[in-house]
Amino acid sequence: MAEERRDQRGDREARDARESAQEVGEPWGRSARPEETEAWEALVATARRTVSDGLVVGTSGNVSVRVGDTVLVTPSGVPYDRLTPDDVTGVDLDGGQVLGSLVPTSELPMHLAVYRATDAGAVVHTHAVHATAVSTLVPELPLIHYMAGGLGGPVRVAPYATYGTQELAENMLRALTGRTACLLQNHGTISYGTTLDQAYDRTAQLEWMCRLWLTASSVPGLAPTLLSEEQVAEAGERLRGYGQRG
Repeated sequence: MAEERRDQRGDREARDARESAQEVGEPWGRSARPEETEAWEALVATARRTVSDGLVVGTSGNVSVRVGDTVLVTPSGVPYDRLTPDDVTGVDLDGGQVLGSLVPTSELPMHLAVYRATDAGAVVHTHAVHATAVSTLVPELPLIHYMAGGLGGPVRVAPYATYGTQELAENMLRALTGRTACLLQNHGTISYGTTLDQAYDRTAQLEWMCRLWLTASSVPGLAPTLLSEEQVAEAGERLRGYGQRG
C-alpha cells in the first residue's frame, strides 16, 4: 500500500512539473521526424544514466543531441525517469523552440554555444561531486593521468557565473578552447562529442580523474606525481587511434 502511494505521489510530481513547464505556450506545430524520435530515445537513456551513475542528483544536469539543425534537449524540471516519447523537446540553433511544449533546460545557452562553436553532435552537463569539488580548488585539473590527453589536454576551470546566463556560456567557451571538456567553477562539468556515447564517456572520464586527484592529494605528507603537458600530448596522439576500426 505504501509503495502504491509512493508511485501515485511520483506520478503527481511529474505531472505537476509538466503542467508548470507547459504554462509558456501550446505544443509546437511539427511532429518529430523518425531520426529525431530515435535520437530522443538515446538522449533520455543517456540522461537516466547520468543519474544511475551518480553524476547528477534529480534533474540537476542536462543532455542535448544535434539532429541536423535541430537540437534536442532535456526539459527543465522533469525527472528523467518520467520522460516519454511524447515529451520530445527541440530548439533551433538560435534557441527558438521547434518541437514540444515543455520548457527546455535552463542551461540552453551553454549547449547552443557549444554547437555554434564546434562540430559537436552531443553535449552532457553534470553536477558530478568530485569534479565540482575540484572546480572549487584549482584553476586547472592537475595532470594526474594521461587520459587528459583524450580531452585535448589540461582540463581548465571556467570562472563562475550564474547558471543559465550568457556570461557562463562565454566563460565555458574560453575554457573549452582546444578541449572537449571543462570544469565549471562551483557548478560542475560540461563535455561534448560527436555522439552521445562519446560525450558521456568524456564526462565520466573527467569525473574519474578528479576523484583520482582528490584521493591522491588526501594522503598526509605526500603529493601525487604529475605528468608533463608533453607526456599528456603524446598520450593524446596515441588515444586517437585507440579502439576498434571500421
